[in-house]
Amino acid sequence: MNVHDLTGRTALVTGGASGLGAGMAQALADAGAAVAIADLQAEAGKATADAITEAGGTARFVSLDVVDDAAWESAISQTVSELGGLDIVVNNAGVEISGLVVDLDPDDVRRMLEVNVLGTALGLKHAFRAMRPEGVAGNGGAVVNISSVAATIAFPAISGYSATKSAVERLTKVAAAESGKLGYGVRVNCVYPGLVPTRMGMRLAQDMADIGLWPSPEAAVGDVIGLTPLGRLGEVADMADAVVFLASDAARFVTGAGLPVDGGMGM
Repeated sequence: MNVHDLTGRTALVTGGASGLGAGMAQALADAGAAVAIADLQAEAGKATADAITEAGGTARFVSLDVVDDAAWESAISQTVSELGGLDIVVNNAGVEISGLVVDLDPDDVRRMLEVNVLGTALGLKHAFRAMRPEGVAGNGGAVVNISSVAATIAFPAISGYSATKSAVERLTKVAAAESGKLGYGVRVNCVYPGLVPTRMGMRLAQDMADIGLWPSPEAAVGDVIGLTPLGRLGEVADMADAVVFLASDAARFVTGAGLPVDGGMGM
């Protein structure tokens, strides 16, 4: 038996239009899952869904603003009706806004709190409602929340991001405990990705240089690599494979856990 085989299951990936989310969606589809690409970026989301379909998978674009409770209800309903169920939710959507504590902008912090914390919390809420025995899908399943190595280390100029990604870890554990206690049949885990050279990752490196903490983005990246025992940046596939593992039967007795996929940076 292939314990990583997700054939017959349906996944919803937030922030699935691009970057890590698109890679995770593709990996889930490659493992056999039908995938809902949930995002606000309609054009990019449809392109990602089309690419998965052209590669032999099954995917649909679903419009979703993760901070909108009603939008979650609609996205879940559409996913179940068009793809036949819901077994996996990946709460990947997130924003990172750099800045020193001494220059903290309340609006920037509120934005990260809304997307990274509230967005993940609403994803858990609606995943549970759909997957628990009396839900519209009703077969249990798995939720994978995307935290960050920023939740495990002290890196300058990302205090708000670090705080919100630490909150994702706590949400994961409490939700896992509730699901188990209440018999929902839903496992909940999180991943701590290291720095990946996506658009968001490279913008972070540029921010470090703009703030003056490093002389250049390349110097910032070099120091991150120097802090990483495996000696390289992460790749989208590294993170995507971890999500597939946690969503699959290979992780059937794993819940409330946080999996670092950071090359050892957060040790």
